[in-house]
Amino acid sequence: MPVEDLVIQSDDKELRFEAEVAATDRQRSMGLMFRKEMPDQRGMLFLFEGEGDRYFWMKNTPLPLDIIFIDSRGAIVSIADNTTPFSEDVIPSIGPAQFVFEINAGLAEKLGISAGDRVISPSMGLE
Repeated sequence: MPVEDLVIQSDDKELRFEAEVAATDRQRSMGLMFRKEMPDQRGMLFLFEGEGDRYFWMKNTPLPLDIIFIDSRGAIVSIADNTTPFSEDVIPSIGPAQFVFEINAGLAEKLGISAGDRVISPSMGLE
């Protein structure tokens, strides 16, 4: 998958990540399944055609994750913290989202990322 720079603007700081971009149905369906580790400065950005309710699960995913749901303007609408590896429970966005960014569990809290923060990356069309 292609990799690009992604920035989260949180309060007065800019948090930088390398984002693997999942833009196709196949890439989105695979996501981070079967991955056992991921560097803290890395994540996966899921791109969808339009804004809507999003539903994720952790089936076949051994890494606990924070799942960040983002609207079409780049604002974080909700965060599912510390998701349970291998769970088949549905994890919904709390509000319409067009993008989703997954990072290692606990990083959102550790870095102070919260709803309302802004996310910017080239694939999102937001600079």
